Amino acid sequence: MLNENDQDNLNPYLQNTEIIDWQDPLILSLAKELAKGLHLSSDIGKSCYDWVRDQISHSYDFKLGPVTCKASDVLKYGTGYCYAKSHLLAALLRANQVPTGFCYQRLRVGEKGGPFCLHGLNAVFLPEHGWYRVDPRGNKEGVDAQFNPPVERLAFPITSKFEADLPEIWPQPLSVVVEVLTKYATYQDVYENLPDVSLILQQRAGR
Repeated sequence: MLNENDQDNLNPYLQNTEIIDWQDPLILSLAKELAKGLHLSSDIGKSCYDWVRDQISHSYDFKLGPVTCKASDVLKYGTGYCYAKSHLLAALLRANQVPTGFCYQRLRVGEKGGPFCLHGLNAVFLPEHGWYRVDPRGNKEGVDAQFNPPVERLAFPITSKFEADLPEIWPQPLSVVVEVLTKYATYQDVYENLPDVSLILQQRAGR
């Protein structure tokens, strides 16, 4: 578990990588614009979060392509699944030196039972609050995610025992997520092959 008081442990959450390519000139320019006049990490976080949530169209909600993965491609094409939107948000925040990682939920795809899939989120390190999870997927009817630390307001609640909030804060996107986003060519193909992980369910004593 990351020690919030050890700044060296925050360095992986600031890295420029092939996917979180925050040193891309267009990302740097937008990051600077969104942080203009702001000083607190929480204010910069909200500005970047609101922009990605509202200005980048969720691929399946809007039936849009191409399938994006790299942060710079998400910005270029203006669309992405939840995972890709979290990649762009991380890039914008890292460009502003705000440590940002990746979290996931396991959620039902349908209304009842399975199948299940991962849902991509971000965790932002705010000196005023510590790690704070946010969901930039984009709001719609029945979804009202917000950036309002320390109150967490994500898009989806956990409603069954096979769903879960995965506790890890990853410095890079999970490989299973990247594989899906780079393998399939259309938003429909991605939807039909959404990434998932198996849960280890703990049995309570006496049950």
